[in-house]
Amino acid sequence: MFENPFEEKIQQLKVGEIVEIVVEKNDFDLFREAWKILPDRTRIVGEAGLNGRIIYRLTD
Repeated sequence: MFENPFEEKIQQLKVGEIVEIVVEKNDFDLFREAWKILPDRTRIVGEAGLNGRIIYRLTD
């Protein structure tokens, strides 16, 4: 079974081990699969950057 690496990154973000997740354009669908099943996903907000890069941070 395939494990999505963004599931671990999101958990690290939620507990404060990391402050942001950088998602490249090619990885967006993989990130979205992990993000959309979260009950508190509205607390993780993305900021669009150049060339399809999105930086996600946890809001209060």
